[in-house]
Amino acid sequence: MSTAGPEGVAGDEPYGGPPPTLPPAPGQGQPPPWQPPPWQPAPWQPAPWGPAQWGPAPPGPPAWGPAPWAPAPPPYPRPWVPPGTPPHDEPQPFLHAMRSRTWRAWRPAVGVLLFTVVYLVAAVVTFLIGLVAVVVAEVAAGAPAGTGLSEQDLRESTGPSVLLLVNLATAVAIPVVWLVWAVVHRMGIGWSSSVLGRLRWRLFPSFTLLALLTIGVGIAVSLALAVAGGWEVTGPVASYGWLVAVVFLTTPLQSAAEEFVFRGYLSQAVAGWIRAPRTGAIVAALVTATLFSLAHLPHDVPTFLQRFAVGLAASAVVWLTGGLEAAIALHTVNNVVIFVLAGALGEDVVTSTEGGAGVPWFDQVLTLVALVAFVALVAHSRRRLRPETYTAAVDLRPPVPGPAH
Repeated sequence: MSTAGPEGVAGDEPYGGPPPTLPPAPGQGQPPPWQPPPWQPAPWQPAPWGPAQWGPAPPGPPAWGPAPWAPAPPPYPRPWVPPGTPPHDEPQPFLHAMRSRTWRAWRPAVGVLLFTVVYLVAAVVTFLIGLVAVVVAEVAAGAPAGTGLSEQDLRESTGPSVLLLVNLATAVAIPVVWLVWAVVHRMGIGWSSSVLGRLRWRLFPSFTLLALLTIGVGIAVSLALAVAGGWEVTGPVASYGWLVAVVFLTTPLQSAAEEFVFRGYLSQAVAGWIRAPRTGAIVAALVTATLFSLAHLPHDVPTFLQRFAVGLAASAVVWLTGGLEAAIALHTVNNVVIFVLAGALGEDVVTSTEGGAGVPWFDQVLTLVALVAFVALVAHSRRRLRPETYTAAVDLRPPVPGPAH
């Protein structure tokens, strides 16, 4: 008979082997060997660049450069300029008005050539048209054709009809100068007039008064001395009223045209080739005064020197005032006073003053004194009139890079 122990079943013998192994509780111990470890993301690192497996990297934008057939780029980029923007990057005096953003050294030479050709054609056409008009007017008035175009008048340009034709043929130079500025220099036509790009009409009354007080008085005194010295006075010339009308209506245009050519375009062309403004002004004054005197066909050396002095004085006031207004006033007063006074005194006086023959020495002296006085008064008047002497400017040039560090 067996007895049951406290840890066994009745009738069995107690277990004497190693203790039994129990399964681990949930969440304790190591995972079973057959279970993979839980997945963890690898820390991010930039991978070295390389072409994608599906093809090469797309090409980037091509490096900029002008096409092989494109013209050479300008000296500096030219952005769009709003209308009304000054054409100069730096303020310029009147004689350097051509030195704008469109400046090229060849432009003045081409401009002078174009002006010469176009003006010669325009002057001949204008003279012929005027000649036909004068003849038709004479016939319509019942006078024989050619009454106002005598051989002496044609030779000396003293008759009203011939003076009218000469003045109109000279005045046509003004639009020709404007044409050259627009076509050759690609600039506004007003730059032929002043640093403001237009004529400054407010200055004309003052400069005209100064010219009358100097040049006008000098001419009157010179004629009075000449008459006292023996010049014959025969009274007003024939058609004096017609002469005065022609003088007052067309002589200002003729005088202005000569200033637009000599103290305007030619002076600007010569000075434009010289970088230093003062040096350019001096060279331009000497060159244009010589051409101005030669253009008037002087009969002798004193007459040449007298007109050379007029050209120098006109260049001086252009430099002082930044435009043509004072020079036009000087030229106009000189021509108008001579024709009106000489025509009132008679044919002999007109012939002597226009032909240059028999002009006494004191006329040379009085002319020189009057010119010096006019230039001095114009210089003094700048405090009151305040004429502009430099152009407005807007600097559109790209900045210049500094030195590399």
